[in-house]
Amino acid sequence: MTQSVWDATSLPEFSKVEPANIAKDLEALLEKNRADIEAVVAKNSAPTWASLVTPLDEIHDRLGHFWSPVSHLNSVQNTPEIREAYNACLPKLSEYYTELGQNKALYEAYKALAESEEAKTLTPAQTEALTQTIRDFELSGVGLEGDAKKRYGEISSRLSELSSQFGENVLDATRAWSKLITDESELEGLPESALAQAKQMAEAKEQEGWLFTLDIPSYLPVLSYADNQALREEMYTAYATRASEQSNEGKFDNAPLIDEILALRHEMAKILGFDNYAELSVATKMAENGQQVIDFLNDLAVKSKPSAEADLADLKAFAKAEHGVEELNSWDVGYYAEKLREKKYAISQEVLRPYFPINKVTSGLFYTAQTLFGVDIREESDFDTYHKDVKLFTISKDGEDIARFFLDPYAREGKRGGAWMDECRVRRRLDDGRLQLPVAYLVCNFTPPIGDKPALLTHDEVTTLFHEFGHGLHHMLTQVEVSSVSGINGVAWDAVELPSQFMENWCWQPEALAHIAGHHETGEPLPQDLLDKMLAAMNFQSGMQMVRQLEFSLFDFRLHREYQTGIKAQEILDDVRSQVAVTIPPAFNRFQNSFSHIFAGGYAAGYYSYKWAEVLSADAFSKFEEDGIFNTETGAHFRDTILANGGSRPAAELFEAFRGREPSVDALLRHSGIAA
Repeated sequence: MTQSVWDATSLPEFSKVEPANIAKDLEALLEKNRADIEAVVAKNSAPTWASLVTPLDEIHDRLGHFWSPVSHLNSVQNTPEIREAYNACLPKLSEYYTELGQNKALYEAYKALAESEEAKTLTPAQTEALTQTIRDFELSGVGLEGDAKKRYGEISSRLSELSSQFGENVLDATRAWSKLITDESELEGLPESALAQAKQMAEAKEQEGWLFTLDIPSYLPVLSYADNQALREEMYTAYATRASEQSNEGKFDNAPLIDEILALRHEMAKILGFDNYAELSVATKMAENGQQVIDFLNDLAVKSKPSAEADLADLKAFAKAEHGVEELNSWDVGYYAEKLREKKYAISQEVLRPYFPINKVTSGLFYTAQTLFGVDIREESDFDTYHKDVKLFTISKDGEDIARFFLDPYAREGKRGGAWMDECRVRRRLDDGRLQLPVAYLVCNFTPPIGDKPALLTHDEVTTLFHEFGHGLHHMLTQVEVSSVSGINGVAWDAVELPSQFMENWCWQPEALAHIAGHHETGEPLPQDLLDKMLAAMNFQSGMQMVRQLEFSLFDFRLHREYQTGIKAQEILDDVRSQVAVTIPPAFNRFQNSFSHIFAGGYAAGYYSYKWAEVLSADAFSKFEEDGIFNTETGAHFRDTILANGGSRPAAELFEAFRGREPSVDALLRHSGIAA
């Protein structure tokens, strides 16, 4: 067996990242890459895999090793110095990747390899990598000439800048708002954990009282539990108007950026021969065309809206009968929903929190992965880190190390919101025969430990951790050695959420919860009555949750599909809401201005992927419902078909290999408590 080792280049050296040197070091590296690519092209009149792809993979990976820690620090430890360096690099990277995608000589070399005799002997992973690379050249405008080619490069560069600016505006607008409360009577209804966190935040700023921010661990408890309606309204308004003309004197307003991003994406799609950006987006996805996506979302909406309407009617009736509330405002919905949940099921996220200390949850997560996929996970103590809360773990199988991952669990200042998995190192065969092992970043924004208590997670946060770890497993359990289709690389974007959403299912299984939950003081398992209530409440308001996700998906897809000059995002959003939503936010709500998934992330005309992949994940999990949720044979089958193959085979083919048939929407509707 060829050697696979952890060496000096296996992990980023965060402590050696010097913001002042990043831009010039990148420039030197890009120049070296350009020269090396030119040399590869020059000697490939009759290209082979070894003479063309192997050296190019080395060149691409070298850049990845350099840029990965910089990009990561910009997201998790955002300082003015890192931000300045990061933004200075974006135009250079954009120019480099545009050049690469439009390098005709390189494109012709790949095509020549695909048509050569050697192509008949390549592995399926190599063949798929070639197919995708040639397609990506064509989608990068390799066939463009003159003004069109120049314009494509300008658009790519500008979009890169706008995307970064959008994310920064959301981060800065979130950061800019806080509220200090000194009278505890204004905070009635808030759970002890939220009060303790607010007190700790005030102390950290050397203030007396309770400090609240728009970060989710601070914001959500207020909207869910604070009896003080004026406080709920104030925080809702601040959150819903972030990065808009209504906050910070318009300093971080993302509306002009949205207009420019949409116009440029549409222009780029037209240059490449597509009717709109949605069709360009779908060109690399499982969905066959834009109409199929619209039909899929509309079909789900038709099946889900009656359930959502029933949920809302139930909530309104309860708020009126029990609390005398005639009209539910947007800042009231979450509050009365929690009251209704407690009345119906005598359960809340806060009641469950003591049973989900983070160490117990992670050990339960690891037990689940170890049992299903035959791996072992151990924590490392000696590594170069960028924050004291970050942990490093190694995954091994059959006694051999196969991957590593960083876990960065808690919300803090200078860290962008949300949760994500990102690639740090990709699994690939090096040109010296050794195997580079995959490394992942797993990032969350959980409520941090308070005082001498461990971090206590809500059940929602537990499912978030399982979700991101599912992405991590997809990246780390790959057996593919070709970097462009290894792990999550090359996976159709509307299938990439399959492993992540699949892993969430174990958070609802009594057999798994026995390992995931345990009281932080006594270790006592989740009491049977609490477990029964939690499971009974599993589909509480699932109809409303479903149409909310469909609202986001349809808004995103229609925005990119129906674009024309002068189009207003708000008008599309209002129209989508009139079709699928059951609660309409106030006119001042500017949700789109902080919709980072589609304006600062990879989900443009692709947010529907969450629902598309949820169909796949629910159907895949139904196989475990049939065989047993810890059935090791079924787990190994999922590992060997879905996880191990990465992007080396089409997602539909891999799903059918696992399930033995095409996917069905029935399991998703059943799991959601929505009758088909």
